Amino acid sequence: MKVLLINGSPRANGNTAYALEQMAQVFAAEGVEVQTLHIGNQAIRGCIACGSCAKTGKCVFDDAVNQAAPLFQEADGIVVGTPVYYASANATAIAFLDRLFYSTSFDKRMKVGAGVVIARRGGCSATFDELNKYFTISGMVVASSHYWNSVHGRLPGEAAQDPEGIATVRNLAKNMSFLMKSIRLGREQYGLPAYEPRVSTNFVR
Repeated sequence: MKVLLINGSPRANGNTAYALEQMAQVFAAEGVEVQTLHIGNQAIRGCIACGSCAKTGKCVFDDAVNQAAPLFQEADGIVVGTPVYYASANATAIAFLDRLFYSTSFDKRMKVGAGVVIARRGGCSATFDELNKYFTISGMVVASSHYWNSVHGRLPGEAAQDPEGIATVRNLAKNMSFLMKSIRLGREQYGLPAYEPRVSTNFVR
């Protein structure tokens, strides 16, 4: 079993990293292999709608997105952690996710996804909702905990002073481990659900 952790914070050792490390400890105890990528301090531009990925199978910008793509394909689950800026995820993290999900054509159904958000005070729910949309549009399973996946803290180290938040992400990792293992068994016995082709429409026709 493999899980990919994405640190979308500009700070490599800040509160987002601390929350993800708490999850990594749980995954290791559950026998789940962890790969962590720190992308929040990289120069990752947004999608330019060039359509190149439809022809080549990868993004035209050869950066962390293309490096993460094969890791995502191999993983049974993915966790995206980000600080909250203006009631939204870090812009670098969003640019990364937009291009990662759009440029990769492999089947993401039944992979397990989870968003983890860290804020000084407000904006957690909006950012949590923002991250979950990437999973739900891809046929993925969204993992839950006993509360929304948010941790509070501003200065490095303050997340450790939020015991409820840390318990939330640790239980999230336990639930993700169970889901990934259960889905693996289900795929082996039953296969994936029958798939109906997507019909793309718009509001003009």
